[in-house]
Amino acid sequence: MTREAAVTDGAATAVPVRGDSLVEVRDLKVHFPITRGILFDRVVGHVKAVDGVDLTIPRGRTYGLVGESGCGKSTLGRAILRLTRPTSGTVVFDGIELTGLPADRMRAMRRRMQMIFQDPMSSLDPRQNVESILIEGLQAHGIGADRAARRKLITRTLDAVGLPTWALSRYPHEFSGGQRQRIGIARALVLGPDLIVADEPVSALDVSVQAQVINLLDELQEELGLTYLVIAHDLAVVRHISDVVGVMYLGTLVEEAPSDRLYSQPLHPYTRALMSAVPVPDPDVEDRRERILLAGDLPSPANPPTGCRFHTRCPWAQPTRCPDERPELRTIGASRVACHWAERIASGELRRHEVTAQLVRPEDAGDTPGTLATPSEPGSFV
Repeated sequence: MTREAAVTDGAATAVPVRGDSLVEVRDLKVHFPITRGILFDRVVGHVKAVDGVDLTIPRGRTYGLVGESGCGKSTLGRAILRLTRPTSGTVVFDGIELTGLPADRMRAMRRRMQMIFQDPMSSLDPRQNVESILIEGLQAHGIGADRAARRKLITRTLDAVGLPTWALSRYPHEFSGGQRQRIGIARALVLGPDLIVADEPVSALDVSVQAQVINLLDELQEELGLTYLVIAHDLAVVRHISDVVGVMYLGTLVEEAPSDRLYSQPLHPYTRALMSAVPVPDPDVEDRRERILLAGDLPSPANPPTGCRFHTRCPWAQPTRCPDERPELRTIGASRVACHWAERIASGELRRHEVTAQLVRPEDAGDTPGTLATPSEPGSFV
């Protein structure tokens, strides 16, 4: 299957290529207001799910995004696609600024940006068969002259993801988890997108099935020149599939580097802690290697720590700068890292120290009873 095979006469006019980057995100913020009241709601705070992220996704490459639960990875992915409306900042897709785009133009742009969801069962309509699921997006974007042309296109797409033609008449509950995820990939692929955001695409699958889906994504990228943003918890999966990896902590990007560089020479203390949690199959190496256990839980995004957001859990935190000065994401060699002391930590000049877990009270975290408003784009994602 070629990209031309996924494009028909109903396609929108392609945007001219500008440089080597497909997606550029600058100072992106997504703050969800917390409201409280009986007759009238009033804003009592904000959950800073994404707070000033800068990143660039090269065309035809895979950008991996990792971090612990609640750090804002999925919200960032949805904000890039404008499924969640950003509070501020810019998202430039192939030279077009998306955050201020009118609804009708944004709907047309959605054909070029698709998403693979974490749970294939909940993201597929159980009342629709596979043919109906795949043809819905084609109809919405006016792709295909008639039903026969559309059926030919979806049959070719099914073949590309390794599913037989007879699957068109079946319903989601009749498939295994891996097959359902292939249907989700086919739904994203059938429109001929340039960018696919894959939110935990294999976390709900068995390990053997995970390998099949990852290899499928690799093959499709090589064949069609797709660009991926892969959001995942599994560091081994991210290392296998990604060209560049970004590490998020509490709504911010703390480190970004080429995949091999990040795994071999992590610079940020949080990245070092993540990498130390990855098991090594060699028992001798596993016994000798450094382990970094973080104290305490992730602070509340409704009231993040001042200064460096990681300083409350950081084994290398210093009494100066860390508590009151937020570090900028700066370039060190092939990496970008947000740490005041990254060079001194890497050289061994600064030593680790014990960290006492801090108790976060609800009133301190801003978690007062209220309603969390979620600003989303109106309409379905097709």
